[in-house]
This record gives sequence, structure tokens and C-alpha cells, in this order.
Amino acid sequence: MAQTDQTGAFLPITKEEMEQRGWDAPDFVYVCGDAYVDHPSFGASIISRVLEAKGYRVAMLCQPDYTSHTDFMRFGRPRLGFLVSAGNIDSMVAHYTAAKRRRSYDYYSPGGKMGRRPDRAVIVYCNRIRQAYGDVPIILGGLEASLRRFAHYDYWDDKVRRSILVDSRADILTYGMGEAILIRLADLLSRGIPIKKIRDVRGTVYLCRRDEAVHFPTVGHWDYNDLKTDRRLYAEAFAEQYRNQDACVGDAIVEYYDDKMLVQNPPMPPLERPMLDWVYSLPYARTYHPVYEKEGGVPAIAEVQFSLTHNRGCFGGCNFCALAFHQGRTVRSRSIESVVEEAKKITELPGFKGYIHDVGGPTANFRGPACEKQLTEGVCKNRKCLAPTPCKNLITDHSEYIELLSRIEQLPRVKRVFIRSGIRFDYLLADKKTGDAFFEKLVRDHVSGQLKVAPEHCSPAVLRKMGKPDIEVFERFRSRYFALSAACGKEQYLVPYLMSSHPASTLADAVELACYLKKWNYSPEQVQDFYPTPGTASTVMFYTGIDPFTMKEVFVPTDYEEKQMQRALLQFKKPENADTVRRALKKCGRGDLIGYGPECLVRPESGAQGQGRGSRGGTRVPAGKKRGADGSRRADDRSLGAKQSRSGTAHTDKAANTAKRSTASVSKKGWAKAKPPKKGTKKR
Repeated sequence: MAQTDQTGAFLPITKEEMEQRGWDAPDFVYVCGDAYVDHPSFGASIISRVLEAKGYRVAMLCQPDYTSHTDFMRFGRPRLGFLVSAGNIDSMVAHYTAAKRRRSYDYYSPGGKMGRRPDRAVIVYCNRIRQAYGDVPIILGGLEASLRRFAHYDYWDDKVRRSILVDSRADILTYGMGEAILIRLADLLSRGIPIKKIRDVRGTVYLCRRDEAVHFPTVGHWDYNDLKTDRRLYAEAFAEQYRNQDACVGDAIVEYYDDKMLVQNPPMPPLERPMLDWVYSLPYARTYHPVYEKEGGVPAIAEVQFSLTHNRGCFGGCNFCALAFHQGRTVRSRSIESVVEEAKKITELPGFKGYIHDVGGPTANFRGPACEKQLTEGVCKNRKCLAPTPCKNLITDHSEYIELLSRIEQLPRVKRVFIRSGIRFDYLLADKKTGDAFFEKLVRDHVSGQLKVAPEHCSPAVLRKMGKPDIEVFERFRSRYFALSAACGKEQYLVPYLMSSHPASTLADAVELACYLKKWNYSPEQVQDFYPTPGTASTVMFYTGIDPFTMKEVFVPTDYEEKQMQRALLQFKKPENADTVRRALKKCGRGDLIGYGPECLVRPESGAQGQGRGSRGGTRVPAGKKRGADGSRRADDRSLGAKQSRSGTAHTDKAANTAKRSTASVSKKGWAKAKPPKKGTKKR
């Protein structure tokens, strides 16, 4: 909880606070769509603290009044320019559900109140800045800018929009993790180099004349007028962009907009361990600004206040996740000493009760690059590290992560250390040396009653398009998890993440998943509908009907009624879904699953005479064990990568999905529970 006497621990948010520091003007004004939370899980906080540590004056203009340009003049004209971000997540995702309904709660605003940022926040903010100061330098960053840097399909407009750099009229855009990029840009600007002349900084996107020379080898050269009408070309363009998001081998990417050329320079190399350690050692206040106290604070802090980020990047390769397009496919991590030092700071915070809520990141059990080759030759352009099966060159090692967790556990005020970030279970099972030791420690020490896992589906065809392993891999993990829980004498659960209506998912696939859930006698209270957001391969499939990696056609469930049916099938036990489930089963010829038998998903309509009773068609699925109460996921948006919220300019909705839940009583029940140990079994 923030205290009113902590104002000096934050960067200035008013002109008065700026003048108290003796500044006549800031070097940068950071405009952000979120409330000001000075915590290293928030990109605005990291970037502003990094620039401060490099000697620059940064003022924070968080959630300004966007109805006019007046509030954007709060600090006067900055010496070097404006930094603009929509916040931790895309503003459209923050405002609308997958069904395009307006949300009623904003986890990144004081008191959770909606309306504190505009739709398409980056564009609105930049236009207001231009009204106020004309040609002042404007630098874009954050997830909304990063994932909309090219021509992109926009789900809410249902069309291909121009690069956000074009629509915003900003000068330059930074993509990916922004610390090294912003340091370089700030140094060039402070030396008096005009922003229109800065053309060679990696990790940036700029607009120029069509005939201007580019500093790096180029690929692409698509015209926006073609991309917005030719879906096959759009899919090809995405695949080329995806293949060039690597600092070792990526080329510059070019698009044309009438007489202008948009250039994405190759990515900035990821921060190595010493630099990452420095970033996380900076003097964060680790809470929201006290000005929000009277409104109830900022809900998003609840999930991350007592959590630790130990890594960046992800080689998991899920197609519905934008990590590959933002943080990148190569993993870097902090030193054990750095993470332990931050843990010590957490133990000294007001309200700390002895529990570290998470030691994770995009994927908790990754600590380094997938293979040695990635360090010199980059990531493979046409091969994923884990799916559909682990690469033979994959380095699997949990030993350093085990040591990290053990060191944190030894701190005097720490009672328990939990892992809430996603565990990549196929990577865990692939580790033949230290995987068993980590698995046992995970189950024994780091699960708070339930572990969230992401099988997502069970259909092989759907899992392939998701970039996930076959369901048999998850079954091996599931079986081992409960065996270890039983051996520890613990009643623990798995809570599955499941997704409906992903590209390639037919109604028959949804029925298959429903039967799979029936087998384990589990029906989630909430299910994630696939949410097409910029920067993901799955969104390309949704828009084009083409897999960009194979260029083969993909079935896409877009019909509203069918999407409702798929969702209802995954929640077949809900009484209000009964009619929809019956319609779905009849439509795909599975009337055998309507009836009273143990294999049936739903009973006949009231008054129906024996409908489905004794039917033998289709595949019988054995009845499951007695079901525990549900502890399922929220139906919010993981396609932007709930995993991304951990660092740099990576902005995600993980806190948004979980902060409200964390203040309520959470049922520690889910998929199934481990059997209690036999009498006489010693508990560990």
C-alpha cells in the first residue's frame, strides 16, 4: 500500500514536483496510458528509471486528459522529446473482450475505473502532442506500438490498418525490449542530432522517402495497398517478418505507403546478464504513486508486488502469443545474486507476509537460450524449439533454477516461494538430467494448492496450429504431477487453460475436447475464446485462412453461432448451455452424446423420450473420477502473452487478468486432485 509521504521516491508527475527537484524542464516527458506504478513489472517504470540512471530528467504524464492538448503541456516543452506508450497492454484489448464487448474494469487505472485512457491511445496521445508542440520529437514504445509496427490486421475494425507509426505521426518507433534502444536514442538526441536523421539504431522503425538508402540489408518491400487487399500476400509478409526478428540474422524490413518508405531496422540484441542485473537494481518505489491512494490504489500491483522476474524471451513458440514478435525467441536471465537481492527488498516491503508469489517470467522454467547455436547463428527460421517435438539440439537444464529457488527460500523472512508463471511442461519432461529433481521440488515446495497449466486443447490438428505439443505429453505430465503430490501427502490440483475457436478448431474438435474433459469429470467455469490480436501467427490464420508458416489453408471458425457452440461444449455442465450443446452435437452428428449414459455430455430436452439413451454411435469415453470444484481461468486475453508483463517495454495483461482475483478467496480446486497417501506413509 502506498503511503502519502513517499512522493519523493517517484519521478515527478506535476510541474510543482518537477520544480522541487530544481528542474526548469524535463529532458523527456513519458506519456503513458496506465496509472503510474513504479515497479519493474511495468515497462514505463523500467524505461524511466533506466534513463534517470543515465542522467536524464524524466517526468511522468500518466493517463493525461486526452480530450484536449492542454494537459500535454503540463511540464512545458521537454528538452529532448516525448516518449509515448499505451501502457502495459494494447488499449483496445484493455477496453474490449474477445466478443468486442466493452469491459467494466481496468486493472491499470485507479480503483479499476474505465475511461482513463482512449481507444487507440498511442494515436490519440501523439495527435494531442502535435497540437501542443508541433514538431517536437515523439518516440513510440510499449506493446501497442511494438505489435502494430507493420501493416496489421485489426480485429476491432476488421481490416488491415497502416503501421501505427504512420497513423500516429510520431518520429520513430521502438519495438521489443527498450532499454538499450532508448539509451542510444537519448544519447544521440542529447548530442544535438535531429531525430529525422537517426536511421541506424537497431530496434527502431522510421518513415523516410522511398528512395532513401537503408543502413542494413533489406527484405519485404511490400506495398500497403497490396497488403490490405491480398490476404495471401499478407500471410507471406508476416512469415518474412517473423523470420527476421532475430538480432543475429535479421534483416531490415521495408513497407511502402504511397511516397513514403517504412523501415524496421534489425532487432537490438537482448540484454545480457550484467545489464539485466543493473536494470533490476534501480531504485523502484515498488508500488503505485500515492496520489491514487484516495481512489483505492491501482489493482494491477496486487499480482506482482511480491513477485520476481528472472528471465526474458521465450522459445516456446505458441502461435497465439506475441512474445516472438516482441521479446523474441531467445531467452536471457538474471544472475541468482541479482534475483536474491531483489527478494530481500521484497521482504522489507509493508504488507509482506512471508510469501513470494512468483519467481518467473514469460515461461518460468527457462533460464537460457534453447541451444548454443542461437548465440552466434540466431534462432532457426523454419523450426521451433519445442513443438511439435523438442529439437535434438535443445539444452534442457533446471539446475540453476532449482538453485535460485533454494537461495530465495533461505532468506530469513521468507516462508514459502511459489511459481505462478507458466511452466512449459514439455520442456520439463524433456530434461532427463535435472527434470525429475525440479518436478519433485515444484510439487513439494512451490505449488499453493493448484498449478495452472496450458494444454489449451486435445485435438492434434488444433494443437499443431497452436504450436503446442500433443496431448499425450500433457497426460504424462499430469500423471506424474499427481503421483508426486500423493507421495508428498498433498491434495493439489491442476487448473487448465483451455481455448475455444482457435483456427483449425472445428465443431468436431470442440466435441473431442468436451469428451476429454468429461473423461476427467471437469467442466471449466470460464473458457478463453480465441482473441485475434496484432503480432501473432494465429491472428494471421484468423484473418487470411492461411497458415503463414506452411501457406496452406486453415479452417477458421468465424460464424458467431458456431463460436458459441464451441464455447458451450467446453462448458457442457452449465445448465444454461444445454440447448446450445444439444444443437452443436446434432449439427456434427454426435447425437449419441445426448442422453443419460456415462459417456453423454448433456441430457435430452425436457419431455424427449429416450433421446440418446443407449445410442452406440461415435466414440465412448469412460466416466471420470469424482470431480473437485472448479478453479479455472478467467476469460481474458492471453494472446498478447500474459507472459510478457515481466520486463522492459513489454506490456501485457497478466496483472489485469489476475489482480482482481488475488484479492478474493481463490478455490484451491481444479482439474483433479492427488489421492491421499496410504496410512503410515510419511509426509515430506
